[in-house]
Amino acid sequence: MKESITNKIQALGVFPIIVLDHVADVVPLGEALLRAGLPCAEVTFRTAAAAEAISTFSRAFPDMLLGAGTVLTVDQADAAIDAGATFMVTPGFNHQVVDHCLAKGVNIYPGVCTPTEMDTAVSKGLTVLKFFPAEAMGGLSFLKAVSAPLSMVRFIPTGGVNLENFPDYLAFEKTLACAGTWIVKKNWLVEGRFDLIEQEAANAVGVVRRVRGESNNG
Repeated sequence: MKESITNKIQALGVFPIIVLDHVADVVPLGEALLRAGLPCAEVTFRTAAAAEAISTFSRAFPDMLLGAGTVLTVDQADAAIDAGATFMVTPGFNHQVVDHCLAKGVNIYPGVCTPTEMDTAVSKGLTVLKFFPAEAMGGLSFLKAVSAPLSMVRFIPTGGVNLENFPDYLAFEKTLACAGTWIVKKNWLVEGRFDLIEQEAANAVGVVRRVRGESNNG
């Protein structure tokens, strides 16, 4: 596990979860995110275009922090790594995928939502976990309660996180960063509204600056 990647995610405070059907959208999307000050993307394996999209991102934007999401199998993890992804995100705690990524020295942030899953992750030396599905599991109040015994663990809340509740999640001291599909809405991609994506990404960056700034000042 590379701490530098985790540190970069923490510094950003937020990153978009992206469902891409068309590789042609990669360049205008990447440009919109960069203009907004959000040089990070998690491309999910929810479509057949995922691996090629990651590869295109990697070539077109070599300085962008690039992750693969919805990684369900070892083969998908390898395809993402070969394409240039530097971190993996899974919806649940898949032992095979977690062990495979750890053996390869690739950052993986597995999805957890119960004390047992969190304890299992800690037993494997993982201290940054995706809390999913955040809102459906009870939101921030549940996360605070369930994470209380785990002083060493930080979380990436995902699932139902949006621009409205994002500031509260981010203000929690155990939140490393937040992630969600609200920044890159699928209908905006379909309609080619990269201007709206840029604005929403800029809004999210602004929230990070405000919340983190307030935390540092108070």
